[in-house]
Amino acid sequence: MAKVDTPICASCGRIMVPREYAVKFSCPNCSNVTIWRCERCRQFARPYRCSKCDFVGP
Repeated sequence: MAKVDTPICASCGRIMVPREYAVKFSCPNCSNVTIWRCERCRQFARPYRCSKCDFVGP
């Protein structure tokens, strides 16, 4: 059986559910990590942190 990586919000740590209005993008600083953010964290502009280079963004 194959392992499935479930996306997790980089701001609040919540697991993304299917069909949720979320966004994923590469780290603006290092481009090595895919960052996921849930709709709520985006709406409230909660900060996120890259796990590789420690870049913090809004």
